[in-house]
Amino acid sequence: MELGIYSFGDTNDATPAGAGRRLRELLDEIALADAVGLDVYGIGEHHRPDYTVSAPAVVLAAAAARTTRIRLTSAVSVLSSDDPVRVYQQYATLDHLSGGRAELIVGRGSFIESFPLFGYRLDDYDALFAEKLELLLALRQHERVSWRGTHRPSIDGRGVYPRVAALPVWIAVGGTPESVVRAATLGLPLALAIIGGAPERFAPLVQLYRTAAAEAGHDPARLPVSINSPGYIADDRASARAQGYPGYAAVMSRIGRERGWGPMTPRQFEHLAGPRGALVLGSPDDVIEKILYEHALFGHQRFLMQIDLGMTDHRQIMRAIELYGTIVAPAVRRALGVVAVPA
Repeated sequence: MELGIYSFGDTNDATPAGAGRRLRELLDEIALADAVGLDVYGIGEHHRPDYTVSAPAVVLAAAAARTTRIRLTSAVSVLSSDDPVRVYQQYATLDHLSGGRAELIVGRGSFIESFPLFGYRLDDYDALFAEKLELLLALRQHERVSWRGTHRPSIDGRGVYPRVAALPVWIAVGGTPESVVRAATLGLPLALAIIGGAPERFAPLVQLYRTAAAEAGHDPARLPVSINSPGYIADDRASARAQGYPGYAAVMSRIGRERGWGPMTPRQFEHLAGPRGALVLGSPDDVIEKILYEHALFGHQRFLMQIDLGMTDHRQIMRAIELYGTIVAPAVRRALGVVAVPA
């Protein structure tokens, strides 16, 4: 199983100086993840003051120059409010710069700011994604594309460059069965975000994905599944709880105010961080146990942890990455019989 990290570049300082500092720290974090042998680093897209990354491909291109082996992916690209031609060109360019390490995880997005920002209607939320995904996949397959759509101007036999031999495209879902079936029908890898609730509640979605893929004529064994969850690692369980709670509670309470949820409480956090909760948080042993528990549920091929959700202490994040790469990842690989690729 591949083990990695994803980040939105969380920050509590949206000033130019603060954004610049957090982006430089993020590059240091990606470089460390590469050095300690993690497999994947994903950068997500948001258009809010509490996140520094609105242009993931730019950050990943900078990271390509500082890394040698780690795969570099969006996590996610909000395809509904972007242009598939530019998305393909950006990640094809990243693939060349990184020596073939680029990937795309595309989705509809968990926030809505990008839709009015780029002139799209929220009423077209799903139709935009379906149409633009169709175009992205056509661009990936054909050098010259002729295409007709409703929400984007048509393309008449135009070439799109630079080309790459293969650009992996994953579909990100947050628990909607229709989205799971769409990924399965198209024969695309699935990235399932589990940010709350009990992980076992999501097992039927993974089974639905594999069943729908088989019914569509695809071999489920050839379609990887990624589980993406918030988490954090410290030297011991108490430190992980103490360091992880304030930022996580602040983020979830802020989002809750926007969406009508109640504030995050210490009791809720303890439940989420417990053995059967959604947070992959604790000592290295706690995190190893949680990853292996989820693997028994899903049989997935990739796990990505959002280590810095609400976190702003760069030193703590770096220590968490070090523990992840040097203790957690080797133990998980041994337990699953995975042979790590030498750095």
